[in-house]
Amino acid sequence: MNQNIVTRKPLGAQVNIPPRRMDFDFSKAPRNGYANDEYMTTFWAAFSALFPKGESFFVESVRHYRNQVSGDILKAQIAGFIGQEAMHSKEHSTFNNFFAKQGYPMAQLDKDVGVLLLFLQKKLPPRLQLAITVCLEHYTAIIAEYCLKADHMHKMADPEILKIWLWHALEENEHKTVAFDVYEQIGGNYVERAAMMIPTTLTLAFMFIWFHSRLLAHDKQLFNFRKNWPGIKHFWGKGSMFQNIVPQLLDFFKPNFHPSQHDTDALLNEWREKLFGELGILKDQIK
Repeated sequence: MNQNIVTRKPLGAQVNIPPRRMDFDFSKAPRNGYANDEYMTTFWAAFSALFPKGESFFVESVRHYRNQVSGDILKAQIAGFIGQEAMHSKEHSTFNNFFAKQGYPMAQLDKDVGVLLLFLQKKLPPRLQLAITVCLEHYTAIIAEYCLKADHMHKMADPEILKIWLWHALEENEHKTVAFDVYEQIGGNYVERAAMMIPTTLTLAFMFIWFHSRLLAHDKQLFNFRKNWPGIKHFWGKGSMFQNIVPQLLDFFKPNFHPSQHDTDALLNEWREKLFGELGILKDQIK
């Protein structure tokens, strides 16, 4: 063996953003895999519908500046970011197919996301596309942090379906600073990113509510307020996920904000061990 050959970790792994090749299987998952409830299950299906095309948009907006940034660390982080987001797109396509087989219009939702993002790519300059990515990455990071901490949510989800969300949440926090740092290095500024958060939030809210409504309508549950009320309270009411993430969401509007100010290092170390450690629930699933 050539003694001069040195085995090196992939660039992303060198900076704790390792692209992990996963292959989730939902064939044995129940139809209503979250609390056995249509509202709650389709909530996550609507969220997942945004990811395949959305993650690809993130990748392209960052990749555009890949050769324009300086610093070996940031370049390695970009490599990890691209690898992780590409895998998220792939696995959420699989997850969405699970719902499509039940008759949900997942392909049409995916097409609608693609139409919107293609419009943005044609009409907006690359820096504003990156600013949108920075805004949406803030959402994914703070929602992911909440989900990792929310033991009550883990107990409500089917174990097989829970796996994809825990894996995704872990990796969103591993790479949460990358798009932000690229944006700042290529000349992005506070006024621009803060201003972009407003239309980005309005568009995201519209798309999500529209998608969720269409999935509920498929189940003929859209106007079943009595049955949907527990789910509405769970996600939107007092003590809910969205109430809890509001303070972190508003941090984005501070002029000196940086994603690293939401310190998740200990949380990530805990979940890397739970998912990929010696007894990790995904140890044997990683390819």
